[in-house]
Amino acid sequence: MAGIEAMIGVNYGMMADNLPPPENVANFLADSTIINRVRLFDANPYMLQAFAHTKLAITITIPNLLIPQFTNLTFAQEWINTNISTHIRFTNIIRILVGNEVLSTGNKLLITYLVPAMQTLHRALLAAALDRKIQISTPHSLGVLSSSSPPSSGIFRQGYDEHVFRPLLKFLRDTGSPFIINPYPFFDTSNETLNYALFMPNHGVFDYNTNVNYTNMLDAQLDSVFCAMKRLGFDDVDIVIGETGWPSQGDPLQVGVDPQCAAVYNANLVRHVTSGVGTPLMLNRTFETYVFALFDEDLKFGPTFERHFGLFGPNLTPKYNVGLLKPSLGVIVCPTITAWYWLVAGLLCVNLMAL
Repeated sequence: MAGIEAMIGVNYGMMADNLPPPENVANFLADSTIINRVRLFDANPYMLQAFAHTKLAITITIPNLLIPQFTNLTFAQEWINTNISTHIRFTNIIRILVGNEVLSTGNKLLITYLVPAMQTLHRALLAAALDRKIQISTPHSLGVLSSSSPPSSGIFRQGYDEHVFRPLLKFLRDTGSPFIINPYPFFDTSNETLNYALFMPNHGVFDYNTNVNYTNMLDAQLDSVFCAMKRLGFDDVDIVIGETGWPSQGDPLQVGVDPQCAAVYNANLVRHVTSGVGTPLMLNRTFETYVFALFDEDLKFGPTFERHFGLFGPNLTPKYNVGLLKPSLGVIVCPTITAWYWLVAGLLCVNLMAL
């Protein structure tokens, strides 16, 4: 249990009109769950104040559109004074993320300024004597890879490899910060690969370059990122899973989009990343992992599934049991959902020959 407490976080989005007060959420996470780290999508002072005195490790996100301004040291210092220094005494802020999946936007201005903004922000932290307490990084989607299958072929997209990722990875190495990736097996799932994505029994996918048989999609995705980093000589930089999750509701005919598969994925995810097994190319390690997301967000745009990644309802009741409640509270999770978990797990095994 201690290993889980040290590694599992949650993404706390606010694009909904039915969410409980942040102070209630903060107290619930601190008192009733094994989650001890939270990623926020801005630097809202009300949110930061809500997490004061909880000891929960907080990650703040700088919106993409602000990135160019952070190349100005004066602006970065003022931002630190306003958003960090005024809260750091009571709120455990551990990391600042500069943007979110910036390369996926295709915005050349934001991409050009990304690493310089991170460097300038670090200088501002240094001036405030906060550089040893707070890390700086930026999350990426798997779209930053031009090849990921098999995992040993993992390589960053041409042009970005030398001009973005080499200086980025050097910055991360020099500052002791992690490379953050957002892997979602859900997005690559079909009827044939559902068990593979859910960590359920399957024949696996063989990588002939390394003679490794991958039995779950998350390991393959993580190792493809590791191989891309290794090609640039930065395989010593730590990898953090910034987002991953599974929706509980979607549009008709979508594969595996229901509460049962969401429960299976998230429960197996928690067990796997905290097991100490690691991946075939990163053995004997755990992964700091942020599950997406804390709540459903009914104000989001896009397909139905985008609004249904939540682990908890607005009344802070778990939607299904994935092992995140503290042991003494585990009995309060709806037994019907728990039973469904094992029923579906058994039914999925029947589909083994489909792979």
